[in-house]
Parts: sequence; structure tokens; C-alpha cells
Amino acid sequence: MEIKEAITKAKNKEQSAFKFLLDTYWNDVYAFQLKRTLNENDAEDITIQTFSKAFDKIDTYNEAFKFKTWLITISKNLHIDLVRKQKKSIKNTSKDDEENYFEIVDDSPTPEDKIITEQNLANLLRDIKKLKPHYQEVINLRYFQELSYKDISEELKEPINNVKVKLLRAKKLLAAIIVKA
Repeated sequence: MEIKEAITKAKNKEQSAFKFLLDTYWNDVYAFQLKRTLNENDAEDITIQTFSKAFDKIDTYNEAFKFKTWLITISKNLHIDLVRKQKKSIKNTSKDDEENYFEIVDDSPTPEDKIITEQNLANLLRDIKKLKPHYQEVINLRYFQELSYKDISEELKEPINNVKVKLLRAKKLLAAIIVKA
């Protein structure tokens, strides 16, 4: 399959095209993010978000540009958003005659937040149970047991790219279930 053909098929929501594009460009986007973040987990998360966003917005892709360039641009913007969020959590405040000091924002949950989180977790678990067993398993391994993609791949005896695609699909299906609820 050629790239242009895959993009056309992806615009028609053909899963094989999404898998082909993911397999073709995963290493490029991941390597780009690894150089920027210097952190494998952040690079992996941003890469997944990149493909998720790209596949959601595939209809907006302009074929005048290379597909790889489009993906890298999405990835770069996601990284910039992440850095901005991190910078917001610590802000520099100065007073007239006093030294500069850093005010660290307290993000610790209040008792009300804890109750809401527990209720949301119960709802989330209920929604996860609506997924097919193989999607439940991959979500459990990644987010509840906090295994790496490599560990999940070994556990399921599947290639890493299959695990990534399965997790991406599981998250999209779960999001659709949550939106309907």
C-alpha cells in the first residue's frame, strides 16, 4: 500500500489504512518526541496522542504537504501544550523590596475531589466492562497495572505496534461509551 492510497482509505475510515500509517510513521514521530522530551514515557504518550489526533482529523489533511510533516507538526504542538501546562503549575512572583520567590500551586485533591474521583472511577470501571475482553485487558495492563508497551507486548504475546493500535482503539471505543452515558 502506498502512502496516498493509505490516506485515502483512512479518510474512508478503513482500519487497515490506519494501521499502515501508524506502522509507517510511528518511529519517526516517536524519535522526534524523544529528542524533545528526553523521556521515553512522555515521548510515547505524545506520540500516541499525535496519532489519535491525526486519525480523528484525517479529513483536514492537506495533500499539498507531506503526511510526515503534518504528523510532526501535530506532535510538536502537543508537546508545546504539555510544556505550557507544566509551566503553569509553578509561577514566579515578586514583591517590591522582597526577594523573588516561587509559589508552588497546590494541586493536592480536597476531600470533595477524592469523593468525586472515587465516583468517576466506579463509572469508568463500569464503562470499561462494556468493552470487549481484549480491550479491557489492554486498558487494565496499561493504566491500572501501569505496564510499559514492551511488557504488555510480552504479556499478550503480540507485537508492540499491535498493542499500541489496540490501546488506541480501546480508548476511542471507551470515549464513545463515556460520551453516550
